[in-house]
Amino acid sequence: MTTENLLATARERGAQLGLAYSGALLPAEAWALRQALPGSVIVDVRSAAEWQFVGVVPEAVRVELRTFPGMVPNAQFVAQLEAQVAKDATVLFICRSGARSDEAAKLAAAAGYREVYNILEGFEGDRDAAQQRGNVNGWKAAGLPWIQG
Repeated sequence: MTTENLLATARERGAQLGLAYSGALLPAEAWALRQALPGSVIVDVRSAAEWQFVGVVPEAVRVELRTFPGMVPNAQFVAQLEAQVAKDATVLFICRSGARSDEAAKLAAAAGYREVYNILEGFEGDRDAAQQRGNVNGWKAAGLPWIQG
């Protein structure tokens, strides 16, 4: 799939979901776009504890949206994002399951980022029947590159 097709699919999906930002990508689409589109950036908004103990996408920018313990909102999120990612970049947000990254994408769009996408399913995906993540869907279950943080 070409870069243009990936972006068109993401935008169409975003419109169907009624998103307040550019669109939404499945993990494999996000990885393909990251590889094919210069200036695209994956931003991992999980907590530092998750980065350390669960793993990270190689070369992802890390900006906590909420801090562990207590998942306290990071009041400096936008400022920290702006310090690391240019506003003209194509920004792909990822979290554990896609919820915090949706919140981060909304904040980024409101702060003036023009090309903002959420990575659906997140890094670990949904829980399976045994209430464990990482097996049903998401970045890790798709077999995409990741390293231990």
